[in-house]
Amino acid sequence: MDQRLAGSPPTGFLRRRSAMPVWADLVWRVALVFGLIGLVLLIHWLGRAGLHDNFDKTISFIDILYFTTVTVTTVGYGDIVPVSPEARLFEAILVTPIRLFVWLIFLGTAYHLFFRNILYRWRMARIQADLHNHIVVTGFGTSGAEAVRELLARGTDPRAIVVVEMSEKALGEAEALGCNILCGDSTRDRTLKDVAIHRARSMIVSAGRDDTSILITLTARHLAARLPISIVVRNEDNELPARQAGATTVINPTSFAGLLLAGSTSGRHIADYMADLAASGGRVKLNERLARPDEIGAPLSAITTGIGLRIHRGDQTIGSREEGAQRLQSGDLVIEITEGDAPG
Repeated sequence: MDQRLAGSPPTGFLRRRSAMPVWADLVWRVALVFGLIGLVLLIHWLGRAGLHDNFDKTISFIDILYFTTVTVTTVGYGDIVPVSPEARLFEAILVTPIRLFVWLIFLGTAYHLFFRNILYRWRMARIQADLHNHIVVTGFGTSGAEAVRELLARGTDPRAIVVVEMSEKALGEAEALGCNILCGDSTRDRTLKDVAIHRARSMIVSAGRDDTSILITLTARHLAARLPISIVVRNEDNELPARQAGATTVINPTSFAGLLLAGSTSGRHIADYMADLAASGGRVKLNERLARPDEIGAPLSAITTGIGLRIHRGDQTIGSREEGAQRLQSGDLVIEITEGDAPG
């Protein structure tokens, strides 16, 4: 899965919308070809004394037009040939490069208008077939970019991340990190189907606007009913609508910053510790996992992989000191603090 999605299929092939419309680009190419043919036609006409017609021994304007078009598009048929040194030198030095350039224009136009789309659709289909258990990130602004970098720092394969964005600059940054990228509108069903949302492991929504993020969540939820969706909202009033739209996790950066600031008033190390827990490179980190078979029936406090904080049992959240935490059950999700990667 080392290719890239719609915005830029393979590595280093970031597609950028041209400022020139397709029809104008085609007209410009055609005009360039006719301009080159016209230049050769003019020089052939002025130097017609150096040409010889093997058919009727005379050189008319029709003969010059015929000879020019045949010479520019092919190597000629031999019925009209240059005989003077000047005419042959002109054919070798000027007409041959023009012939090659015209063919490059023809091939480039055919690729640009037809073959590229066929190749792109084929590559797109291959990438989509490989997308399984991936993470979809919609929006690559400050929060989305930080989330991707944190995922990479935690060991996530960049090829298992798909970034959906409208900004070419943001797509270029995501591609530089090794992620799959798609240039598209995440509020549209087609865009999310293109990234195989129904086969994704999880989704991060950070569109920059709460209303857009909520609409993306609604779109994703109806396409993937069980997909874990984490959404960033800036306004506290939008936290409830985000959950009602189908978000499983709602994060408000402003509220989190407030928690850090408030914690710092009680002790100058509290905010540092909370930031340490959230980052991948700290001395400690939070971990969520299923209860292991050998832990079933034991209390949460007896786990040996870290410090047990709470249990998620279905829709129920159980604290470490509550009655339900005295006996772990199969299917329990354990939230624990474990040793981080940084030296202690």
